[in-house]
Amino acid sequence: MTTTFRFAVSSAASLLFATAAAVAPDARAADDVIAPAPGMVGLSPEGSRSPWGIGLGVGAQRQPYAGIGTETRVVPLILYENRYVRLRGLGADLKLPTPGPVSLALRVRYAPDGYDGSDAPVLNGMADRKAAVLLGGAAAWRSGFGVLSAEVAGDVSGHSKGQQVRLGFDKPIRLGAFMVTPRVAAVWLDRRTVDYYYGVRAAEALPGRPQYDGSSTTNAELGLRTDYAITRNHLVTLDAGMTFLGRAIKDSPLVDRTTQTGIRLGYIYLF
Repeated sequence: MTTTFRFAVSSAASLLFATAAAVAPDARAADDVIAPAPGMVGLSPEGSRSPWGIGLGVGAQRQPYAGIGTETRVVPLILYENRYVRLRGLGADLKLPTPGPVSLALRVRYAPDGYDGSDAPVLNGMADRKAAVLLGGAAAWRSGFGVLSAEVAGDVSGHSKGQQVRLGFDKPIRLGAFMVTPRVAAVWLDRRTVDYYYGVRAAEALPGRPQYDGSSTTNAELGLRTDYAITRNHLVTLDAGMTFLGRAIKDSPLVDRTTQTGIRLGYIYLF
């Protein structure tokens, strides 16, 4: 198993870290943002308070590509929320005025997907695939049963130019100083997204690596996040997740796994 350390994920990520430092789990990387649950930082549903914090997160992700082991990223964390904006992890929301238990937002987030052609033998000779900046809309409905969420986003970085739709359900459970949040989600990826990250172009085809044109598919996700409030100002969060890859991804000659796993640990100081 090979572990690589990336302390800068791209200029796009650096920009987001500098301004906000979210997302929501990414469709292919199971990249759930290291961020505290709103209840752990004293936020009301309307965001009447404006807490902010800084910290550090480390995440280990098992990549689906053949020959690539676990990738580890260390990233700074900046958290801020008021009644207008929400800045967390790799994303930022512009809140829209909505009455009742449903909240709407315009969302931008960085999805650290892709690879370099030198990352594994199966990728030798492949053009690099770049990370994406996703822009779209998000909605969440909070009830006594949990939080039902939806996100529709498209790649505005000009790399895959694809789109994705995510439907998820989270159930926050408070246990004293702990907040335990299991989740389940389905993520639909369009043809362009799958073809860009898992396809093999005609010029890239080799014996044992035939040309492959990706098609739309749906991934399923399961995860569990635990937030622990050490004190009012100190928060530790641990997140583990698994993504069950859709058929169009599993059929790619670049992929040798049916699932993708990840674990993330973060610390945030709340001011």
